[in-house]
Formats: sequence, structure tokens, C-alpha cells
Amino acid sequence: MSSEPSYIEVEREDPRDPQALVRLVPLFSSLEPALLDAIVARIRWFALPGGTTLFEAGDEPDALYFVASGSLGAFIVTSAGHRRSIGRIAAGETVGEMALISGKSRNATVIALRDTELGRLSREDFEELMLSHPAGLLRLAQLMVQRLESSQQQTRGTRTVPRTIAVVPHSLADGATEFAERLVQELRKLGRTELVWNRRGADQTSDWFHTLERANDFVVYVCDVEPSKWSKLCLRQADAVLLLASADAAPNQWSALGVQSERAMIAQRMELVLVHGRKITRGAAARWLNIKPNLPHHHVRTIHDVARLARSITGNALGVVLSGGGARGFAHLGVLKALRESGIQVDAIGGTSIGAVIAAGFASEWDHDELVSRVRRSFVDTNPVDDYTLPLVALASGRKVSGLLRREFEDAAIEDLPLPFFCVSANLTSGQLAVHRRGELWRWLRASVAIPGVLPPVVHNAELFVDGATMNNLPVDVMREAGIGKIIGVDVGADRAFTTDCVDSDAPPFWKLLKWFRGRKQRINILQILWRAGMVNSAANTLARRELSDLLLQPPLEQIDMLNWRAFDRAIEAGYVYASSRLEIAHSWSRSDRKASAEM
Repeated sequence: MSSEPSYIEVEREDPRDPQALVRLVPLFSSLEPALLDAIVARIRWFALPGGTTLFEAGDEPDALYFVASGSLGAFIVTSAGHRRSIGRIAAGETVGEMALISGKSRNATVIALRDTELGRLSREDFEELMLSHPAGLLRLAQLMVQRLESSQQQTRGTRTVPRTIAVVPHSLADGATEFAERLVQELRKLGRTELVWNRRGADQTSDWFHTLERANDFVVYVCDVEPSKWSKLCLRQADAVLLLASADAAPNQWSALGVQSERAMIAQRMELVLVHGRKITRGAAARWLNIKPNLPHHHVRTIHDVARLARSITGNALGVVLSGGGARGFAHLGVLKALRESGIQVDAIGGTSIGAVIAAGFASEWDHDELVSRVRRSFVDTNPVDDYTLPLVALASGRKVSGLLRREFEDAAIEDLPLPFFCVSANLTSGQLAVHRRGELWRWLRASVAIPGVLPPVVHNAELFVDGATMNNLPVDVMREAGIGKIIGVDVGADRAFTTDCVDSDAPPFWKLLKWFRGRKQRINILQILWRAGMVNSAANTLARRELSDLLLQPPLEQIDMLNWRAFDRAIEAGYVYASSRLEIAHSWSRSDRKASAEM
């Protein structure tokens, strides 16, 4: 690759046309033309350097502000005296209008997260315009109520799409420019994108940066390795920061961030990008995450990984969530086969119980045949829960399940999986759902399948973990919190798990048991009862989580018992046939996304 990256100059109409900018604001867009023209004439434009306070909590409402470029952060001070981010105001949004209408003091401090260009409509001008246009005032009030209701109903995890991205190299050996070129190549499939590095942007004015950013959907800045003036400028301009590092390097802090810069970046989205050779270096993610805990991380080996990163950071990715459901979970194999054959790219995956096990195999990049073979070997060729023991804690000892999971996944760590993955379990000690994104893969899968009463809980740091299905059998909400984009939820945990035509409320005396079992009635057993009882508490919540799916897949599996491991091939076929007929919806997403990008 060249040392001087290529870029595309984009010719557009004057981006500083104030009327065009104001018309893009949802709060103003449907106002009557005369009122809109009057607002445009009264707006005063100014620039606010990154880190500068626009107004403080407790200030009197003096104006309404419109963000033309850049971004603002809203903060409150906690009871402990710490500043906490409560929101981000991006280009094309307004701030301060609620206090302006209510007359109450500002309830948050708003600070420029980067160099920001703003329009200001003073309180006096606002009141004068509204008095002369009463219909406009009513319409504005209606729009604000709708906006407030929408924000209150907004799903957790919905994040503003970053338009400016800073790539921060850990060292000169990381090849930041080459990586940024590949990222720009993939971002251009989603919208107009420019690449800016030191030699191109260091001597430019703030107006040049504002114009560049308004003319593009995405701008990628490449920082220097050291905390230079250029690095500080890049970080000040960025909505999102990608911390780039070689997976094999010794982990330590990124020099370009600097102590002061990092403190000022409290509301910025930050993600870790580890560059590998052809294979992922085991243990590398854990080492780097120890110095940057809780950051989303990405493994990059090929251009396909860069494409996934581009989709994920811009909210154009696809996540898949697989539910629990015992033997019915084998249908997930058929659904995943249909996804592979359709050419739809899965960018993240997670699940509960049997869904977590199959999702882990998919995240390990096992092809369909290997995934089916391994699941068949562990769940069909042998009964994973037939190591019965004295039922002091559970009917089975759990050693067999642990051994099978360790055989298939060896010593893999969740954070080393090529595809972003999570599984969930229920923490009996705290009574809360546990989401596992790090740690020994086999151990947390074992926790995720630990049906209470059937398998013993997993003990970790003096806390007990059991099957995630007891609290959340379809963790679409967990995937939604990542804010990656569209989500396909696959629910195989049918609302009616089993029925019986036996009318006896009590089991017969021991001496009649043989005759009882020889009867032709459809009877239930203790494993079925324990399995289903463990899922009942999450049944009501599952209905709500289904609604969080952009596409919900529910293969017809009523005729397959949750403990009928021999229905393996039948369940796979049912999932495959059903999913193949439904995935045209997902194809329409990608077609519409491509069309939207072409029209932007």
C-alpha cells in the first residue's frame, strides 16, 4: 500500500447554507415555511472549541441551540461528586428547547466533546416568533412531546452512529495508515467517506474540518503515535475512537491519548482493535483488556474482519440470538445453515443454554458440517445427563457435560473467539442475569446449560450460576445493548413444552410402578418437569424480548420433545426449511441499506 492514502473529493452544494441546515432538524422540518424562514433569519452561528462548556446545570434557559457539526455531551454530577455522561447531542440535533419552553433551569451541563459549530436562537427571538406564529408554537409543542415520548420508549443500547472515527495506533509497527485505508474502503460501501492524516489535515482551519465532515457520511482520522498537536485534534474531532494494536505486542497504554485527553474523552465511544496474522493469538485479548477493561474488542486478520468492524461501529451489522429449548435447540443448526447459504453475514452471535453451545461453535468459525458433527457427538451419540448421582444437589453429577464441553472447546477463551459472542447464565447468589463475554468458554457454557435440579450449578468466586433460561431464554436485549444494528432472534423454546393425558395427580405406590409405566398413556417424567419448571419464570419476559427482534424465527417444533435427543436430524431439517422461507426479509434489509447508501 502507498504511504500517502488516496481520497475522493466530493462536490456538493454550499454546506453552510443555514436554511438547508435548519430544514434537516426534525424539530423544525415540518414547521410552516414562513416561521421556518423567520427562524433562519434569527439564528446566530458560532464555533465552540472541544472541551468548552456551552451551559451549566442550574443556568437560566437563555437560548435554543442547533448543532450544525461536531457533537455535545450532556453531564450530571452524581451524589458522590463525579461527572456522569447522560447523553450525546450529534449534528442535526437541538439542545435546550425543553428548558426554554418550561422556563425551568438547565438540568444538565453541556460540553463540546469536539470542535462544534452551533446555531443559537435566543429566548427573546424564540418567544417573539412563537407569539407571532401561534400555530407554529402548537406544532413545536406537539413535536417536543412526541420527541420526549420517543426518548422514553427508546430501547437501551440504541446508539448514535459515529460520523467521525479516530484510529489511534499503539506503535509505528501497527500500520495505522494501511488499516485506515482498508476501513475507509469498507465504509464507502455504507456512505461517502474521507480519510484524513497528518500531512493532509494538520495545517487546515476548523472551517475546513466542518466543511469536510458535512460533505461526508464518515470521516476517518489517523492519529500520530505520540500525543502530538495533530493527535489531540483528531481525538477532539472524533465521535468514536479505535485503539489499534498488534495482538503480539506487549500491552501498555496508548501514548497518543495522554492523561488529559483520556479524561476529556469520558463520553466518547472507544473500542479495541487487535491485528493478528492469519490466526488469532490466544490470550492476546485478555492481556489487552486487562489494561482497557470492558471495551468492545475486534479481531482483525483479513479484509472480511475489517468489513465486520465497519458494519458494527456504524450500526449496520447483524446479530443473531439463539434461545434455549433442550433437544429443540438442534433446529438452530438448520437456521444457521440457511443463513450461511443465503449469503447473509452474521457479525455477532449469542445465546442461552443449548443455543449458547451452538452459538459458540458458530463463533469459533466451525463450518456447518463440523458444527453438526460436534453437536451430534456430544448430545446424540451419548446422553449428556445420564451420569446420575445421589440427588443431593441435582439428578446428574455434571461431570459428563463438563467433559464433553471441554473436549469440544478445549481451553478457548470467549474473548479469543473470531466472532463477537456472549452467553448468559443466572446468578443464584445475586439473583441477577450474568452476561459472559470473557473467561473460559467451556465453563460458562456449562453454567448456561445447568438446568436447576438436573445439573449442579457452576461455582465461581463463591457465587452459584445456573441455566440462563431460568431468567432470560431469548437474550435479544443483551445483543440490543451492544447497538450493532439489526437482530435475528431464534426462539425454539415453545410456549407449550409438553402435555399429558394422565389424570393421576400422584404417582402410584412403588409396587404398581411397572404397570403404570407399561400403560399407553402419555406420561411425564422428572427431567421434563425440572427442565420446564426452570424456564417458566422467564416465559413472560420472553414475549417482550421477541418484540426486540427485527426478525423473529420460530420453527414449528411442537412435535419434538425437549428431551428427545434422537430427534436431531428432524429438528435440523425443520429449522432449515422454516428459516429458508423467512430469510427473504433479511435480504430486503441489505438491499434497502445499499439503496439508501447510494442515495445519500
